[in-house]
Order: sequence, then C-alpha cells, then structure tokens
Amino acid sequence: MDFTLSDQHRMLQDSVRRFAEKEIWPIAEEIDEKDEWPEGMWQKLGELGVMGITADVEYGGAGADLLSAILVLQELSKASPSVALSWGAHANLCVNNLNRNANTTQKETYLPPLCLGEHIGALGLTEPDAGSDAVNIQTVAVRDGDRYIVNGTKMFITNGSVANTIVLYTKTDKEKKARGITAFILDTAFPGFSVSKKLKKYGHRGSPTAELILEDCVIPAENVLGEENKGIDVLMSGLDVERAFYAGESLGIAEACLALSLKYARERVQFGKPIGSFQLVQAKLADMYTQIEAGRMLCYRAAIMADAAERGGKGAEIHKLSSASILYNGEMAVRVADQAVQIHGGYGYMLEYPVQRFLRDAKLIEIGAGTSEIRRLIIARELMGA
Repeated sequence: MDFTLSDQHRMLQDSVRRFAEKEIWPIAEEIDEKDEWPEGMWQKLGELGVMGITADVEYGGAGADLLSAILVLQELSKASPSVALSWGAHANLCVNNLNRNANTTQKETYLPPLCLGEHIGALGLTEPDAGSDAVNIQTVAVRDGDRYIVNGTKMFITNGSVANTIVLYTKTDKEKKARGITAFILDTAFPGFSVSKKLKKYGHRGSPTAELILEDCVIPAENVLGEENKGIDVLMSGLDVERAFYAGESLGIAEACLALSLKYARERVQFGKPIGSFQLVQAKLADMYTQIEAGRMLCYRAAIMADAAERGGKGAEIHKLSSASILYNGEMAVRVADQAVQIHGGYGYMLEYPVQRFLRDAKLIEIGAGTSEIRRLIIARELMGA
C-alpha cells in the first residue's frame, strides 16, 4: 500500500499552508479574542479556489476528492480551527451535500455563487431537543400546493447567521419517524426565515454559530433535495462524509500543538538546559507524534473509503470507519493539546500562548457530528451486524 500523497495533493496542501501562514496565522489570536469572523476572509478563500473544493467543475468547483478537502481543512486548522470549521460547514456540509444530492437545475442555481465565495453555505440539522438523536427533529414542513410551509427551530448552526444557502432537514410525515424526513435547499431570503441569536462559545470563537427560526417559512416545492420523505438517505450519507471529513480538523489541531511544543521544548531553559532534553518531556513529544501518525492513517483511509462508497463501494464499511476516524482523532487532539499546555507550563495557561486556544477548539470535535459516545455505538452496532 502506498501511503504517500500524490503530487496534486501535495501541491494543494502546500498552497493552502502558505495561505494559512500568511493570511490566517497572524490574526488567529485576534479572531479568538474578538469572537469575530475576519473581514474579507470568505473572498480570500474563494480566490484560493477552495470554496467548492469537491463540487463538479461545470458548476464552478474544483472537482477534487474528499482527501483533498481534508488536506485543506487540516492546513486551515493549524492556523485557526475557527476559520477551518466555518469553511468546512460551507464546503462540506452544504456544497458537497448539494453536489452529491441536488438535481441539475438546483446545482445550476445554487452551486456557482457558493463555489465562488459570493454566497455562504450551512447545514440546518441540530435542534434544541435533537442533537445526537438527529432523526427526532421536530421542524415540520407541510405541503401547500407548489410550496411547503416550514415551522421550527435549529440550534448550534455553524455559519447560520451569515449563510445564504442552507441544507435544511425537516419532518414531512411524523408518523413515519426516520422515513418521514425531507431535506430542502433553503435560501435565507425566503420569507419566514430569521436568525434568533448568535451564540457565544467556549472554543472556535470567530466562527459564527446561531439559533435559527422558521416561522411559516415558505420554501418552493422545487427546492426539495432528493425526494419527499427520503431525506434520511441524504442525512445518513452526509453524516458519514462529515465524520470522515472533520477528523481532518482534529489532525490539524494536533499537528499545530506538536509543532508549538517542539519549538517551546527547544527554547525553554530550566535547570540550565532546554526542557526538551528531559526524558519526561521527550516522552510526551514521542507520544504526541505517535498518536498523530496513527490518526493520519485512519483519517486518510476513511476519506478514500468514503469516496469509494460514493462510487458504489462498501457502504457499510464507511459507517464504522468514518465513526472510528473522528472518534480517535477527536479524542487524540484533546489529549495532544492538553499535553501541549502541560509542556508549556504556566505559559500554556496564558491566553497569549496559542496552545490553550487549540485545546478549547479541540473539544468540539468530541461533540459535533455525533458525540464520541454515539460514534462508539455506531461502531459496535456495525461490528455486531445490527
């Protein structure tokens, strides 16, 4: 097996790394401190050519594979997980979802401005009482001639306060439970849509997160994504890809923490020598490296398998593999970031040192896209053949 990246993948990775070092890293602390999205960043990401990284070329995308998208996410995360999270919600949760599930007319309408960075995308799934229990959503869409009237609330929506286009999940037949879910393409200019409030977070500050209100929101019937009552198929395939994808953010966070810890261990002198010469510090660094490399292999393999499943490969395998990837990498990033703070000692606890920011940001990946507990349940059920 060849675990080396292709020339195309390496070129993309290098390009995004240079962009992140120049455009994001110098303002990363300011983004976190002010809890504000940096002005002009969407346009810059559009100019970089990654806003539609996996979308088909005919709609303005780059036509790249999921591994390419993960490499972009990984490099952005090394500078600012906040920027990476919002970019990922746009590029993966919205654009990639539309590219895989929308019909030709819908793609021609919505994908070009999203791929150029003129419009921002989001995913509307989670609700105040439906997080890990995603199929228990209570937002209701009722057919009224050639339109649907939608009522409900969405919670913790990344990019929710700035999005132009949202992939929205609703119930169109409550009696059918999971088989009564319908997905829509929501234009936030539709009447009846509003943003209730922007939410303040412990980590990923600067990435806008909001509560959304749909009050007699009118969505044309032509904006059904897939088929009525078939949204569960869109939902489940999207979750597999989301889990494979967001493991890349954890990987980027952990890599940044290791790089910062190595630099500090070489420069920080105690007892007359650099702390990197102490065996207990060396053990931490060795463990960090080992866990990162294990996570990298799992992350990249899940990406390749997710693409294979899209082409008709082993769909069942990706259920547990994508869950395993984000489970391991999410928890690994928290461990690595925690050890980075420990290596930095008192300075690591200070807000002016970035390792504490990475630790706060890392925690979200143990919660979003299904908690670590849910991921373990998915893996166990697949192993048991349930």
